[in-house]
Amino acid sequence: MMEQLKDIALFKQASFINGVWSGAGAVFPVTNPADGKVIAEVADAGTAEVELAIGAAKGAFSAWSSLTANERGSILRRWFDLIVLHREDLARILTLEQGKPLTEARGEISYGASFIDWFAEEGKRAYGDVIPMPSADKRLVTIKQAVGVVAAITPWNFPHAMIARKAAAALAAGCTFVVRPASQTPLSALAMAELAQRAGLPDGVFNVVVGTDARAIGKVLTEHPDVAKFTFTGSTAVGKMLISQCAGTVKKVSMELGGNAPFIVFDDADLDAAVQGAIVSKYRNAGQTCVCANRIFVQEKIARAFTDKFVKAVAALKVGDGLAMETAIGPLISPEAVTDVECLVNNSLQSGAELLLGGARHPAGEHFYQPTVVARVSQEMPLAQEEIFAPVSAVLTFKDEAEVLAMANDTDYGLAAYFYARDIGRIWRIAEGLEFGMVGINEGIISNAAAPFGGIKQSGNGREGSRYGLDDYMEIKYLCFGGVDT
Repeated sequence: MMEQLKDIALFKQASFINGVWSGAGAVFPVTNPADGKVIAEVADAGTAEVELAIGAAKGAFSAWSSLTANERGSILRRWFDLIVLHREDLARILTLEQGKPLTEARGEISYGASFIDWFAEEGKRAYGDVIPMPSADKRLVTIKQAVGVVAAITPWNFPHAMIARKAAAALAAGCTFVVRPASQTPLSALAMAELAQRAGLPDGVFNVVVGTDARAIGKVLTEHPDVAKFTFTGSTAVGKMLISQCAGTVKKVSMELGGNAPFIVFDDADLDAAVQGAIVSKYRNAGQTCVCANRIFVQEKIARAFTDKFVKAVAALKVGDGLAMETAIGPLISPEAVTDVECLVNNSLQSGAELLLGGARHPAGEHFYQPTVVARVSQEMPLAQEEIFAPVSAVLTFKDEAEVLAMANDTDYGLAAYFYARDIGRIWRIAEGLEFGMVGINEGIISNAAAPFGGIKQSGNGREGSRYGLDDYMEIKYLCFGGVDT
């Protein structure tokens, strides 16, 4: 399938360290989740390669951070241009290794590139401050400086964008970067490295280490004394472990962890708009996103009307190979993921939930699950308590604002939330009352490069994108000038 790429040089099967493709030793297979076929045999890097990458990043840091923000921005802009130029090939690689529909893959490439474009400019605005003097002989100033070597671990569900939005901010700030992408989806990261090299990123500034021993690689990235900042996107359970490993060297840490997003439909909502918002929020990437609508709350008065429209819309979604033009729902990442969602749905049905649509494996293959809608879900059921990560909607009902706020906030997670309403007073009350880092109001897709992406509670800390995203990769230094009046 890779032979159909226009630029076959984007298809890499080895780690990229200090400007060199490092491919000796054992290999591991990368498979297409749509059919299980092997699409690549990738060199399996380990802790030795991680050590080399960190050393390369440390060696490159001084020269890279000494460049002007304008010089770094020019290189990032060339990287952006190359990603846009090769979007079709990058999207094809992404669909083959991850499974999402090609249309969504194109969208992810553009989305990831937008962060590189944004931070190429935002890096020029890392302003300090002049603080009013406390006495006539002193002047106080703050400046911002790059934190140093940044290590990252990124997930399989957005193998291009999760790297782009971390690396763009880090590089724009003047940091150097080492990333370990998920072993299920390493090819997108390696293609990015090829384009980074073509764009003129100096050796050692951007390094990609690909290996299957996640625990050992993660231990080095989190505990190494030369790594100043660690950033992770993934599950809350793994995030907690990685945070604890960072404690020994007191690293700067940012985490984008799990979610349990409520999607609330009030009785004054535009139902057609709410249905479409729920579809794009819930079923994008087959439900495998951290900001997916996980619990759909519908006010009792309109529950039947909304559910009828919603089930009809979900039933129209086409399931299949992501390369097929009509596909809206691709495969899940693994057979284990299908087994997990089967258990979630079956346990909830046994507890009294009602199956309105789907509820079984799809005949397209062992990685596929039917788009599913389950009603009469209660707060105690597994579908409401756990992050679903599959094309399954759990529908709950509520009476009033107070009840739905209590239900929506009754979770350890606080990443994203959504609601549909038209009354302006209600909109303000609910927006302020929801305990989540991001809230979509009459909108199911909320992420963009200009907005701060991140959560609260056990969904993590720090922000990606926006003007705030640069701060996670910089330190504030205070300068006190004395003897000014002499």
